[in-house]
Amino acid sequence: MSSRPGPTVRARRLRYELRRLREQCGLTIDQVAERAEGDFGSSTISRWETGDRKIRPTDLRVLLDIYAVDDAKREVLLTLARETRQRGWWHSYGKAVPDWFQFFVGLESGAASIRTYAAELIPGLLQTESYHRAFLGAAPAAGNEEEIARKIAVRTARQERLADDSPIELWAILNEAVIRRVVGSTETMREQLHHVADMTDLPHISIQVLPFRAGAHPAMDGSFTILGFPEAFDPDVGYLENQTGSLYLEEEHQVRRYKLIHEHLVAKALDPDESRALLTRAADEL
Repeated sequence: MSSRPGPTVRARRLRYELRRLREQCGLTIDQVAERAEGDFGSSTISRWETGDRKIRPTDLRVLLDIYAVDDAKREVLLTLARETRQRGWWHSYGKAVPDWFQFFVGLESGAASIRTYAAELIPGLLQTESYHRAFLGAAPAAGNEEEIARKIAVRTARQERLADDSPIELWAILNEAVIRRVVGSTETMREQLHHVADMTDLPHISIQVLPFRAGAHPAMDGSFTILGFPEAFDPDVGYLENQTGSLYLEEEHQVRRYKLIHEHLVAKALDPDESRALLTRAADEL
């Protein structure tokens, strides 16, 4: 799977640019709507800037005229607008990727790095098929065998980012509960723990275990993920997930807070060598 930024990352970049250009001109959304002379209203402009609505190239040209954007910059933004209308690879899996999760998969596909803390479950990019299947079987609305198979296929496709020509850098902190809670059979869990330990051989993957003895820590309210991108104009984004949806954190102070939490967890966790030894020992004890 290519790590080239897909439509989700490009759409995010475009909406940032639209807001930046408007602010650079010193205009409010209402003032832009007035200058558009009825082509579109304030609510539409707001939705373009928040990403709730995709902008058509014809409307984008009107905006770029209002913002007096030069020809070179204009062509870049028009290309971005056209590319945001492409479909990502995950759309072919239908309902196996819920609407609320599609944005994350799109960001992950174009990310350069992931920093994550897992409180209860092995992170998706590190899960074996048996472990993932056992977890899905425990869910109250797992679906039938065909639906489960499609979800597993999506997970497998996502994991290709760890092995492509420009692999994503993954730094995962696992609460000790993650490696002690048996998901599925003991054989399934043993295989999963050995798999995680083996993944630490890859230079772009760092895994640390936060032991119970570390006591209180700043992420006791749950798991989180921070996605970083290869281009400086694509700011990092934080991601929190629950049973029915997700929350994306894009304000700089929000993301900075979770980066700081991750740094604290790194300091409290076992180092990578100690963590691998604990993963292997936990597997052998099953």
